[in-house]
Amino acid sequence: MARPITLPHTWRPFGARMMGTVAGALVFARVFGAWFSFSPSERANFTGFQLGTLVVLGLIALAVWFALMRSRVTAAESGVTVVNGYRRRELEWSQIVSVNLRRGAPWAGVDLSDGTSISALAIQSSDGSRAIHAVQELRRLVAEHTPVERDD
Repeated sequence: MARPITLPHTWRPFGARMMGTVAGALVFARVFGAWFSFSPSERANFTGFQLGTLVVLGLIALAVWFALMRSRVTAAESGVTVVNGYRRRELEWSQIVSVNLRRGAPWAGVDLSDGTSISALAIQSSDGSRAIHAVQELRRLVAEHTPVERDD
C-alpha cells in the first residue's frame, strides 16, 4: 500500500541539479584559478570589453543554472504548479488528464483537458526509480483530487 502524501508536496530534479551545481562550481573555480595564475602584467592586457564579455558569459551561465534550480512540480489542495525554468503554470486538478513518463523521454509529461500537454522538467527520467515514484505519486494525487463524472 502506498504511503499518504501530505500536501503541499514538491518534486525537484535530483541528478541534473547535482551535476549542474558540481560542474558550475568546477568551472567557476577553474576560471578564477586561471585568472589568478596570470601575472599582473598579463591581466593588464585584457581590455574592458574582453572582461565585460567574460562577465556577461558568466551571467548567462548563472541564469541557465538558476532556471534549472527553479524547476519543480508542486501539488497543493488547490491544484498543481509546474515551474519549468522561468515559466510557471498553475493548473487546477480538473485540468490534468494524465501524467506520464514515456520510455526514452527525458522528463515527465502532463496531458491537459484542453488537448495540450506540458513538460514537467522537475521529474527527469535520468533520476531512475525516483522519477517513476514521483510520477506514480502525482498520478495518485490527480486521481484523488479529480471528481468522478456520473451519468445519471
